[in-house]
Order: sequence, then C-alpha cells, then structure tokens
Amino acid sequence: MIFHHFGKYVLLLRKVFKKPEKWKIYSKEIFHEMNEIGIGSLGLIVIISTFIGAVMTLQIAFQLVSDLIPPTVIGQINRDSNILELGPTISALVLMGKVGSAISSQIGSMRVTEQIDALEIMGINAPGYLILPKVVAGAVMVPALVIIAIFCAITGGLIGGTLSGAVAPSDYIQGIQGGFNGFTVTVALVKAFFFGFIITSVPAYMGFYVRGGALEVGQAGTKAVVIGCISILVSDYIITALML
Repeated sequence: MIFHHFGKYVLLLRKVFKKPEKWKIYSKEIFHEMNEIGIGSLGLIVIISTFIGAVMTLQIAFQLVSDLIPPTVIGQINRDSNILELGPTISALVLMGKVGSAISSQIGSMRVTEQIDALEIMGINAPGYLILPKVVAGAVMVPALVIIAIFCAITGGLIGGTLSGAVAPSDYIQGIQGGFNGFTVTVALVKAFFFGFIITSVPAYMGFYVRGGALEVGQAGTKAVVIGCISILVSDYIITALML
C-alpha cells in the first residue's frame, strides 16, 4: 500500500512539472500562493518562534547551574538549537497544520465538485495548474519564514532571559556572537527547502485523489497533515545525518 501511494505521488509530480501552457497565468498564481503561504503565515510564525526562544532560554539557564559554565553558553546553545532544529522543524510542523490542511481541502473540494474533471476536459494540465504554483511558492517562502523564525527565536530568548533575570543581556549577546558556524544556516535552509516541498506536495496529492463528498475531503485533510508531519520528521533526520 505504501509503495502504491508513493508511485502515484511520483507520477503526479511528473505531471506537475510538465511545461506550463502559459507562463503568465502560472506566474500570477505563484505570486498569489506566495502571498497566501508566506504573508498569511507570518504572524503565526513570529508569535510561536518568539515564545519558543524565550522558553528555551529559561530552560537552558535552569539546567546550567554550575559555576564552571559561563552564562554566555546560554545564548550559544539557544542560537544553535534554533538554527539547526527548532526553527526549521517546528515552523514546518506548524505550517503543515495551517497550509497543508488548506491545500488538501481546496483541491479536494475541486475534485468532488468535478472542477478538476472540467479542467482536464478543456485540455488543461490540472496537476500543473493547481499544484505547481503551490509547490514553487512553498519552496521559496518556507525558507524565508524559517529565517524570520530563527531571528525571532533568538530575539525572544534575549527578551525572555532579560525579563526573567536568567541571563544578562550582555552575556546572551556575547554567546550569540561567539563560535558561530555559518554552515548551520546552510543546513537550516536546505531543510526548509525540502520541508516547503513536502508541505505543499503531500496535501496536494491527498486532495487531488480524494473520492466521495465533504466527509472524505475532511478525512483527506487530516491524513495529509499526519502523513506530512511524519514525512517532515523523516526528512529532517535524513538531512541531518547527511549534512552534519
């Protein structure tokens, strides 16, 4: 069953990346989806990332109670953990719940109301027209959202640590600046790119092949979020194992 669905998924992607009929129409849809995925999710990502950074600072300060460990380590650990793991992965899981369910429901509703059949009768490449703009927008906007999430998490750690008195602002800033490895940002962006592809393509597949009515569309949305979250965690492990 797994290989059956994976094969259908690959065949669908093959249709998705066929040469578009009119680039002008596709480019308009791409910018629309970039606005929906990126701008529409910006507020949620900012709020979640800021509080995650603040909580991480408090937890790290609680664990590092030894006098032998300098307080600057708090900022360094918070920075690296948010860049490598928390920023990309948690942002992707949140976006899968918000964006993925919306994509699955949208395409699934078009399937059960026979709008996709109408597109195919008119000779339009329905997978390309409906899914390609979403995939391109996800691959572009999710890395941008991850960069914002990392910045907000580090800033939230500074605010949370300062307000709680867990770490002095000067020590936290010194920890952020010390021992920085730029390759960690590359790893985060590679993860974000693949996560953006998964967030858009997996729900689109679930919605494109849904059968039935409104109940089945809702079930497909739930399955899309579950399968997408698992795919994100598996790809996170694979990318980490290959790049680090």
